[in-house]
Parts: sequence; C-alpha cells; structure tokens
Amino acid sequence: MTEHAVVIAGGGPTGLMLAGELGLAGVDVAIVERRASQDLPGSRADGLHARTIEVFDQRGIADRFLSQGQVAQVAGFSMIRLDISDFPTRHNYGLGLWQNHIERILAGWVGELAVPIHRGSEVMGIAEDDTGVDVGLSDGQPLRAEYLVGCDGGRSLVRKAAGIEFPGWDPTTSSLIAEVQVAEEPEMGIHRNAFGVHAFGKEEYEIRDGKVVFVDGGPVRVMVTEEHVGPPTEPTLRDLSAALVAVYGTDYGIHSPTWISRFTDTTRQAAAYREGRVLLAGDAAHAHSPVGGQGLNTGVQDAVNYLGWKLAQVVHRTAPESLLDTYHAERHPVAARVLRDTLAQTALMRVDDRMEVLRDTTMSELLSMEEPRKRFAGRMSGPVSLTTWARDTRCSDAACPISIGSPPPANYRFLPCCTAPARCCSTSMSPMV
Repeated sequence: MTEHAVVIAGGGPTGLMLAGELGLAGVDVAIVERRASQDLPGSRADGLHARTIEVFDQRGIADRFLSQGQVAQVAGFSMIRLDISDFPTRHNYGLGLWQNHIERILAGWVGELAVPIHRGSEVMGIAEDDTGVDVGLSDGQPLRAEYLVGCDGGRSLVRKAAGIEFPGWDPTTSSLIAEVQVAEEPEMGIHRNAFGVHAFGKEEYEIRDGKVVFVDGGPVRVMVTEEHVGPPTEPTLRDLSAALVAVYGTDYGIHSPTWISRFTDTTRQAAAYREGRVLLAGDAAHAHSPVGGQGLNTGVQDAVNYLGWKLAQVVHRTAPESLLDTYHAERHPVAARVLRDTLAQTALMRVDDRMEVLRDTTMSELLSMEEPRKRFAGRMSGPVSLTTWARDTRCSDAACPISIGSPPPANYRFLPCCTAPARCCSTSMSPMV
C-alpha cells in the first residue's frame, strides 16, 4: 500500500491548488483524479476574480494566467456590473479564461513541484483509524494517508463516505450549456425571455474597449435556460434542440456537439468541513448556482487561504491537530455568505415584471452608489489590500519578524520563500475572503 502524508481526491482547480500549496511546504502529497488526463470536456467557469489573481501572484504564477486570458472588469451582482478599477490592489480587475485553461496551467505548476497524480481512478471507500486513513480506489490500488481531503465536486464520494451531511435547497431552475456546430449562426450575447436568461458565445474572443468580440467561424457555445427543471441525467443533443426551439423557435441547426452539460441552482453546504482525518474543500464543501462566478474562486481560496498552510503545519508537527478545526470555523461562514449571495442573484435574475423593476431600477441604482458598490464588489471579487507582515514557517528568524511555529496573523496568508527568499516577507498582503 502506497503511503502519503496527504491524499487529495479530485484534480480540479481546488485540488490542484491545494496540492501546490502542500508541495511548496514540503509535504508528501498526492492527487487521485478520475479523469485519465487533464483534458476537461466542457468548461463551466470562465474566469478569475481579483482575489484569486492576487493569490496566484503571491505564489509567483499569476503571469502564467494573465498571459493567456483577457483582463476585464468582470465583477457583478445579478448581471449588474461592478467596477473595481479604484480598488487598492495590483490586480484591480478580473480575468476572462476558461476553466480548461486554468486547470492546464495549475497542473503544469503542480507537475513542476513533482506532486504525483493517480489518474483514471477515484475514491470508492475510506477506513479511518487513529493514525491515518486507508483510501480504497476504483483501480484496486489502495493508498494510505495521514489526512484525506475531498476536492471531488458537489457529488463528492469522500463527503458521503465520511458521513458528512450536505443540507440545503433543491433546484428551482436549470440550464443547458454546450459547445456545438450550427448551420445558422445565432446572435451572439445575452438574451432574456419568460424562461430566463440565455446566451450564445464562442471559446475564442477578445475584449476591446470593454466589449466582447468573438472570432469568426468555429463552434458556438450555448447557454439556454430550460422551461422546467431538467432531470439529473446527462443531457442529449435532442434535449438541447428542444430547449432552443422553446426559446427561439429554432435550434439553429445544431450538430456535432463537443460537449453538453446541465447546471442548476441547487444550493448546499457541508455541515462540517472536517470529520476526523477527512477534510473538504471546493464544491465538495459548497455547491451553488454559477451566477457571479464565485465557485472556482472560492474553492481556490479554501485551498490557499486556510487549509493548505494549516495542514502543512500539522503534518510537520509545528502545530497541534486542533488547528485544523479552525478551518471550518473560518471558511464555513465565507461560503455560507457566497451561497446567500448566489440565491439572491438567482432570484433577481428571474424574468418577472416586478423582479425586473427591483433589479434594473432599485438594485442598479443602489449599486451605482459609492459605498454599496465597494461593499458588493469587495464581496464578489475579494481584494481589499491592507498592510501587514507575513512569513512562511520555513523562513529563518533573521528573515522575518514572526517566530517560526507561531500562529499567523488572523486572516493573513504566508508567502512561500523556499524558492524565492526575497519574497519571504511582504508588506502588501490582503485579507482572505
């Protein structure tokens, strides 16, 4: 049986980021990923918020993302744009970049840290004792770890195996998303009708003067709200055709789908982020509507802001195991707020005369005011820079003013210094959101 200090179930953005954090800290960590390769069929997340770019910058990898994405003001609340260009941060903007590219870049970084990834396998069962967790895998090759972290999505097998409840709200609406070829090209952009919000776009685009300009030709990306909540089965081309006809009166001759998927506004949160030696992060801990684009970003910040350094300190025996309990205490309220925000945004996006007045008049006017704009934009994008000292537990006493092994300043994150001593300390850090 192969042993590691930490095993991460799930090689999506959250799992990869956590693996990178632990790898930087010198922790023996491995990822278990059901996909045979990093290729991602479909791509729900389409960008990064400012706080996540700050996190990547602190790890020295922000330029890898910035060089391949489209910088823009992406923060918004229920499709009401929120400008953060006056926020006191190096990255007072968002980044348009599809999730498959985000994962590819993160996987490259994790590969440089020599973190092993067990591909084509998934967790089937766990058995915990006083010193670790036996992890049964679908390929029949078991692993053992001191700690197991479930980053395996909203249907997390790790969460279920650990017996952690996942209370919340069932879906009230569903949408189909897909990449297809079309015989007749539809009008690009966002559209509304009695069913809800719909959109057409393309994977390749540029942002010019704040406007999205799509490339000519190529497959079309579709998002269409269904008249009724769809079943929990994999959608087909026929389902997509029927949904388009119901909205537009035509399916535009769709054919040759690259991928088709369905998302809903199901909203749930794990009752506990830790159960013994099992922890949860990302969608395994919190699931919600993608409106606002906070899912991927919240998961990455779970990994970096709180869980990664805590696990590293516990594994290295520089902090007691009870430190891991503070992960739930600190991150559960953050995700609970994200869930409330997505519920509110989903309600505001409903196509109803009264709701449209509330959204387009009252909320739009409110969020154009200085203080409400900053408050909501800060919640959606996270960057509020303050000045403090931070250090990594591997740095020398001479390099940093905070003693090794001491608790970090509340709400602040260490910088890695083992490969970049000059970046050991910083006087420009941001509270974690």
